[in-house]
Amino acid sequence: MVELRLKVGPKGQIVIPKLIREKYGILTNNYVIVELREDGILLRGRPSPKQVLENLRKHREHVKKLGVKARIGDLKRTYLELEFEET
Repeated sequence: MVELRLKVGPKGQIVIPKLIREKYGILTNNYVIVELREDGILLRGRPSPKQVLENLRKHREHVKKLGVKARIGDLKRTYLELEFEET
């Protein structure tokens, strides 16, 4: 596991190094997802609407192949309310 030490500025801001932003799709003026966990926080780039639709399509195909009905929680990592907000 790689560990980075980042300095927190006076307003609580940190700078995410460019290589990391590019690798995880964190783009300028876009949003990130912050997930609170017992052992710390998880910071993720938010997938594009195109990626969300592709994930939903794949999930639907997977469920069809299994012959089961979708259950609550199956898409818990898909944040539809964030993906389709108006700009």
